[in-house]
Amino acid sequence: TFIVNYLTRKVPAFVAMTVGILISALSWLILTAGGSTPLVVAALFVLAMGEITLSPRFYEYCSRLAPPGQQGLFMGFAFLPVAIGYFIAGPLGGWLVRHYGEELHTPNRMWFVVTGVGLLTTALMLLYHRFVKPAAVEAR
Repeated sequence: TFIVNYLTRKVPAFVAMTVGILISALSWLILTAGGSTPLVVAALFVLAMGEITLSPRFYEYCSRLAPPGQQGLFMGFAFLPVAIGYFIAGPLGGWLVRHYGEELHTPNRMWFVVTGVGLLTTALMLLYHRFVKPAAVEAR
């Protein structure tokens, strides 16, 4: 964590967040090659690298969105995507396991869908930055 944070300290928060999301998304492709222990460990390592790149900068970015004196409120809202993901991931994950594992007997293919969700997230982040980004974040 310290090494990745040190290496990305001069990278703008938005760029670090987006690259972290992309790394995390692509990590799941490792599991399309199989479910052996080395592949699972490799996928988790790459996922962790993406998460380490993303997480600290996410909270920095959220705090910069806040008007002065409201950073705590905005930091609380930073957990909203986690809550939304909680309600979506359970049903989606269950469907993926049932469909690709039990019905099609090709469980490795479900990781393409998981990667697709991450790639969609990356694309939406880039669209947000292109069309919506608040000027307050860029000014700080």
